[in-house]
Amino acid sequence: MITVSNLAIQFGKRVLFSDVNLKFTAGNCYGIIGANGAGKSTLIRILSGDLDATRGTIQFGPGERLSVLKQDHFEFDEYTVLDTVMMGHDVLWKIKEEKDAIYLKEDFSDADGLRASELEDKFTEMNGWNAESDAAALLSGLGIKEDLHYQLMKELSGMEKVRVLLARALFGKPDNLLLDEPTNDLDVETVMWLENYLANYENTVLVVSHDRHFLDAVSTHTVDIDYGKVQLFPGNYSFWYESSQLALRQQQMQNKKAEEKKKELEEFIRRFSANVAKSKQATSRRKMLDKLNVEEIQPSTRKYPGIIFSPEREPGNMVLEISGLGKTLDDGTVLFKDINFNVEKNDKIVFLSKDPRAMTAFFEIINGHDTQHEGKYNWGITITHAYLPLDNTEFFNTDLNLVDWLSQYSDETLESFIRGYLGRMLFAGEEIFKKASVLSGGEKMRCMISRMMLRNANVLILDSPANHLDLESIQAFNNSLVNFNGNVLMSSHDREFIQTVCNRIIELTPNGIIDKQMDYDDYVTSEDIKAVRERMYR
Repeated sequence: MITVSNLAIQFGKRVLFSDVNLKFTAGNCYGIIGANGAGKSTLIRILSGDLDATRGTIQFGPGERLSVLKQDHFEFDEYTVLDTVMMGHDVLWKIKEEKDAIYLKEDFSDADGLRASELEDKFTEMNGWNAESDAAALLSGLGIKEDLHYQLMKELSGMEKVRVLLARALFGKPDNLLLDEPTNDLDVETVMWLENYLANYENTVLVVSHDRHFLDAVSTHTVDIDYGKVQLFPGNYSFWYESSQLALRQQQMQNKKAEEKKKELEEFIRRFSANVAKSKQATSRRKMLDKLNVEEIQPSTRKYPGIIFSPEREPGNMVLEISGLGKTLDDGTVLFKDINFNVEKNDKIVFLSKDPRAMTAFFEIINGHDTQHEGKYNWGITITHAYLPLDNTEFFNTDLNLVDWLSQYSDETLESFIRGYLGRMLFAGEEIFKKASVLSGGEKMRCMISRMMLRNANVLILDSPANHLDLESIQAFNNSLVNFNGNVLMSSHDREFIQTVCNRIIELTPNGIIDKQMDYDDYVTSEDIKAVRERMYR
């Protein structure tokens, strides 16, 4: 349990939030949401003790242990993987270290024997003799194979370190668990493992994540940080978003009677509860539904960008033909080869690969940026396409302000017209005169989306479209793609994006493609597909 009383944090004149009073209790998982810069990670740092609050207090339950997902990937470089994980339970680790040191003494005294006996009792009480096997089980669940368990951390890749640090945070089932973006750099199988693990976790969990599917799977409550306010709502992210949007629509209907509004909200709760009851996490998360009530549903003050793609013309039946396409890197790595398929009208395709470089290479080829490849591609005569690249650095190596920057990509250069597009993407007032070179990652992405909208294309090519965006922008982008009357070719780590937008899956492998028209959740859980994938990557 974590009790927050009168908490405030201020940096200079900027107040992130004040008068925060919250209680986080065992058996619940709290998903923390808010715009970029709202203070999500700051709240986690304050709760962990890594940052001092301006005022207020934080209290934990008596004798409770706190564990935090470490962000420093080099902190444990000189330790083995197994030791790094077990060090996550600092009390147990100190006991182990002390008793091991005593046993190594050459002049072992009676006092040492008594102390060793005390430590052995404590070690046994804390299930210390199973610590190594428990740590190994966590590592295996997170995709760290047994042959790496006794390697030094400095010998692991960055992605492997991320998984070890996550295992470290989870080790020993701490009473209070703080996770800041735990799904970063995890593949979908590992994310699913973590979803199941946390969905059945009996202690207190606070998690910051941009992964809406993950938040929906694990959260019983939502902590909303919005314009300096921190509010707690029962329900996961989808419930918070859909209910707040419904409440906002109701607020705008002045003539609607209060009784009718209440009935509409109650019907929404009933339908939402019925859907959740069918989910994989239903058993452990059913209690989430117990506290859902009309009174706690409030309209959100959040601003969502206006992302609207309007194709100038409808795509014809022939969209894109791929024939014998292949790409091999300079070091001999085959990303994909002998790829043959046609993109059909109304296809919204997600491209997958165990090597993320494969999707970027494919998109660079079909956009004409990479000519060093095998095979050929052919766009239909009715097709205009807009591309959101993974790396947008080259677009922002300029001192142009945002109005002039966006004008480069528009046939209509009137300032009022360009201001309108920037306003849709939440650039207001003097912000539109910021230099493009000083923008944050999220601001650059919103500019790139504006650039795409100006194209009026009927095919959108998107390489990891959720990168750097906050949840509001991701949600608006997602909704726009669902409603888009054209083709979408995309790669993404965002399962909700894929699940709600795409109707076709193409996996690029060194030995051809897997091409399926099926639900993404079914694709990643299918044993038949798993067997095919193993064969294709040999």
